[in-house]
Amino acid sequence: MSWSKPWLWVSPALAHKVSPTALNLLTSLTPAQAERWRPFLWNGLEFPNRLGIAGGVDKNAENIQAWWKLGCGFVEIGTVTPRPQPGNTPPVVARDTVQTALWNRMGFPSAGVDRVLERLQKLPRPFLTPVFANIGKNAMTPLERAHEDYILLLHKLQNNVDGFVVNISSPNTQGLRELLQPDRLRDFLGPLMQTQTGVHKKPVLLKISPDLDEAELDRVLNISYELGIDGWVLVNTSQQLRDGLDFPKEGGVSGRPLAPRSREFLQKSLRVLGKKRDGKLLVSVGGVMDAADVEDRLVLGADLVQVYSALIFGGPWFFKKVAKCQQVKTQKVPAPL
Repeated sequence: MSWSKPWLWVSPALAHKVSPTALNLLTSLTPAQAERWRPFLWNGLEFPNRLGIAGGVDKNAENIQAWWKLGCGFVEIGTVTPRPQPGNTPPVVARDTVQTALWNRMGFPSAGVDRVLERLQKLPRPFLTPVFANIGKNAMTPLERAHEDYILLLHKLQNNVDGFVVNISSPNTQGLRELLQPDRLRDFLGPLMQTQTGVHKKPVLLKISPDLDEAELDRVLNISYELGIDGWVLVNTSQQLRDGLDFPKEGGVSGRPLAPRSREFLQKSLRVLGKKRDGKLLVSVGGVMDAADVEDRLVLGADLVQVYSALIFGGPWFFKKVAKCQQVKTQKVPAPL
């Protein structure tokens, strides 16, 4: 830790609590201007660059304009739930600065969809970058009725976001990952995808758990593809990867320890999908800690890259640093004759 990163001197819980207000104050005098490097067009959406925030960073859409000012190429808010809920009881977050590892068991703390919708409706249009909503069920909703929560969220947010990320891979809501099991996924995801039809349908992505075995990953990708999913976010936090870390057994681990598995899931998914990947969006997240990691995921085949832990350990200027590296890299490429 150093004096240039004062947030690491306070407890993770306090840093997490004050960060939304601090971020808005930090960027209050900064004009919103997209950082442009390797722009990307997908499904009618224009991404000024390939790097964005992961779900869980801006849970209640409090900082969207701040992220634009800081150089995000796209923003994923949430996880948003239908009704407000506090999430799990503390402790819910911890960090290991030596291994740059993060642990959380937050359990979808959310202001609820109505409050999030109010904030989205106040944003200037058109959005500076695409905005996705990561959606999840309330803790008290039984699994057999989970699809009802997700369908409600799809309907309520439809006209105020550019796409959705279906989150059934968090380890912090009891039983949630059971919906990713192949024998339940079809019955859960089918009704959601049926709502997304017609001219004004918004793309839906599925967020994948890094704790699936190879056969499970194969089946999840193929079933979701058959049901018409528009892409995948690879990956969520892991219930494993505890070696050398003094974290509780429950909850999920992210940060640098997750990097090898995240890369592996990206490579495996590309092999499983093959030509079926055409037109589908692949977003890589997990253990992306510096500009070299961003480039690595893009070279491997990801369309977009997301960060979470890098912002905790490196600060919110991460996007500007990556943009500068990308611009230097572009300048070094000789012009065609």
